[in-house]
Amino acid sequence: MAPRPAPARRRGRVAPAPLARVPVEQHAASPEGSAATPMRASHRHALAEGAQRVWIGFGGRADRLWLRLLRPGFRHCFAAVEDAQGWTVVEPLSGRLLVARPVLVPGFDLPGFYRRAGLAVLGPFTPGAPHCGWLPAFSPYSCVAVCRALLGKGAPFAVTPRGLFRALEKSLQGKEKILDERNLVL
Repeated sequence: MAPRPAPARRRGRVAPAPLARVPVEQHAASPEGSAATPMRASHRHALAEGAQRVWIGFGGRADRLWLRLLRPGFRHCFAAVEDAQGWTVVEPLSGRLLVARPVLVPGFDLPGFYRRAGLAVLGPFTPGAPHCGWLPAFSPYSCVAVCRALLGKGAPFAVTPRGLFRALEKSLQGKEKILDERNLVL
């Protein structure tokens, strides 16, 4: 005798849809079409000394009414992270977080592209090591909070994009400046 299927409704609840198995890709393809190295769940390779560099970009127009309270040119901030595989752009938008890996030629100067587009860009910064405090950080979800989280525990306190810009600019002036072909502007 075959087992009887469970009724669709039980005590006013709808039965969940059966789960479909979706194959998980184990390898990511490179832009050239060849297979890349296997992706691992571990993030230790990304935390090696000098493995990542972060640039913070500032700009934006007032597409929302409440953004007009902020200073023009500093109404939004976002981050561009460079690692051995290329660039990752972290764009905190109203209501969602956009994370993109644009396909760019090796050696593309993404901070320079943003500067030529009229945005203010600060960096490079080295992201801080992950840490666990006794209490979680209580801050509203905003573009500034996301950029500060990418910078790590040593990120300066700021509430607005202009405040973050001024604090990061001050920290860059205190550090020894490193000039290479990417941040040399003539």
